Amino acid sequence: MSKLSGEKPPQRGFSGLTCAIAAVVCLATGYYSGRQEIPRSLVDGPLVQVQPLRDPVENLQQCAIDNLLGTGLPFLEKASPISLVDFEERRDRLANALVAEGVDAFVVEPGYTFKYYGNVSQPEWEVWEPEERPFLMVVHPQQDDQGIVTANTTFLCPSFEAERARLLGMPFDGPIQIVPWEEHWDPYATLQQANVFNLQRPPRLMVDEEMRDFIQRGLSTAGFEVVGLKGQVEEVRQIKSASEIEILRAVNTGTVEAVRQIRKCLSPGLTESDIALALDNALRAAGMEPFFDIVLFDENASNPHGGTNGSKVLEPETFVLIDVGAHLYGYSSDICRTFFPPFLEKPSEGDSLSPRMEEKLKVWDIVFEAQTNSIHQMRENATAASVDIAAREVITEAGYGETFTHRVGHGIGIKAHESPYLNQGNVKSLLKTGMTFTSEPGVYLVDKFGVRHEDVLLVQGDEEPILLTGTRAGGPWDP
Repeated sequence: MSKLSGEKPPQRGFSGLTCAIAAVVCLATGYYSGRQEIPRSLVDGPLVQVQPLRDPVENLQQCAIDNLLGTGLPFLEKASPISLVDFEERRDRLANALVAEGVDAFVVEPGYTFKYYGNVSQPEWEVWEPEERPFLMVVHPQQDDQGIVTANTTFLCPSFEAERARLLGMPFDGPIQIVPWEEHWDPYATLQQANVFNLQRPPRLMVDEEMRDFIQRGLSTAGFEVVGLKGQVEEVRQIKSASEIEILRAVNTGTVEAVRQIRKCLSPGLTESDIALALDNALRAAGMEPFFDIVLFDENASNPHGGTNGSKVLEPETFVLIDVGAHLYGYSSDICRTFFPPFLEKPSEGDSLSPRMEEKLKVWDIVFEAQTNSIHQMRENATAASVDIAAREVITEAGYGETFTHRVGHGIGIKAHESPYLNQGNVKSLLKTGMTFTSEPGVYLVDKFGVRHEDVLLVQGDEEPILLTGTRAGGPWDP
């Protein structure tokens, strides 16, 4: 049995002539959508109470926005953009990590890592495409008379782009240092010959996975020793500061709240695409910018990331899976909820259920227990593998082991997916206090349905991790 989500407010009646005139005016002005016909009662029937209809998706979107804004958005109160001091502190942490790893400099090109240390993304530097002219940030440690290590940053930049680089307003207390190179020069040899390293041996440079191969090869050919990202240098970005944690808490809690609020607005006949569109705009209305939104019904959700065309229609016993991410101040949310629509009445204890409903409820609980088990394992010095295994054991013991087809989670920060990755083969990565992870176990029954629960958590020593998504799901009727 389904219930209506609310009652309509009382409406005043109009005379038959007034209604007829109003109908003609509405038709002329496009008030009614093309799919609707003017009711006969407006033209020649008895006095009736009629309220103009709006497109169901527009109704859904407005309801979701009103509900979300109606919360007052308390989750945003403590979040603020990363400050100049924060950027300086993270570059200094990087410099000390480079010393610890025996590396002379960390080199990045515009992308997520450049954004982390210099607040410039790839599109902010090259709006058209990643081009062939290297623009590199070179962070190298310097030590003062007291032995304090801080970051010294230099930019290798095409000469004609040097002024544009200065105009980016990167977070430095003073003018940036630029090594310019002309179009007919070898840029990597130019960096080698510049007064940057002052070493009697080839400088050792560390790069990460975003550095394109031709740049790495160019640096090597010019005489640099190039090594991959590892150790304490990698941990600089993995371990989040207090400012980062507040942003992650805000954007992930806000994204969960957006899902909860749009659920209250769902009605029969909506499609997966309808809900995704309305949810995206609700997030925007709250100041967050969505960057992915997966909405899947029943059997479509048996493929964890979808792949269908979004046209499946919502019905009372539909299991709705929403996996969505948004950005706030450059940081990502990544959450997932699986639930029934609000117009399906929650059964009472002892009610007779169909086998399909019984299995849905059973699997929902199994996946939730698996998530709980993985969260308990998310502690300082636990291996990344052990967190995955903790969830996998629950699902396997319940007889669904073959249907949990992906890792249990991943790091999250300025990217939705960051290292360390929580998979059962990652026995070398140890969790550290300040790292943030998703926990997102799932069960996927082909041609039936899929269930996934995803929350974001902060590792906190040997204590239980701190939840950064507000509250976990309470049940299939309480996401």
